[in-house]
Amino acid sequence: MISNEVCLLLGATGVGKTLLMKRLHKVNLHGLGEFGATPSTLPTVGTNLTDLTLKRKKLTVRELGGCMGPIWPSYFKDCSSVMFMVDSANIAQISSSCIQLLSVLSAEPLRNASVLILFNKRDMHCTMSLVEVKSLFRMDDIIASATQPITTLELSACSGEGLQEVLSWLESITVK
Repeated sequence: MISNEVCLLLGATGVGKTLLMKRLHKVNLHGLGEFGATPSTLPTVGTNLTDLTLKRKKLTVRELGGCMGPIWPSYFKDCSSVMFMVDSANIAQISSSCIQLLSVLSAEPLRNASVLILFNKRDMHCTMSLVEVKSLFRMDDIIASATQPITTLELSACSGEGLQEVLSWLESITVK
């Protein structure tokens, strides 16, 4: 029997959540391979859903638009995991993303949820190193004080670099 779990995909507007959703959907249908042209996207106002089948588990990834940040908590009770995406090329957005992440991690319904923090846009030349971004986020302190298991990954939703690692994480957290 296939069970259904929900993974939320959260992050500020413009970090690449919708493109990641399109990439995950394509990989679910056709497998990893050439991604071809980058599909066009618009900022999500509302939600997008993608159903994935991973190791005999059905997983629904629910993207919540960045502009919906104030109502994200109304979706927390129904999810078992969270992917939080950060635009690592947008230095001005790093501090607000950190505040959003801390708010997500402190939410009672998510105290046991598995969390994947995705540092996106690693293919851009103006991107800080992962060490610099993690330092600005104070990732070591966040991981040490969080109740949730937290994983961090680098990603380029545009090129597909890191997508296999995202899929591996999704498989690892859905297998009970």
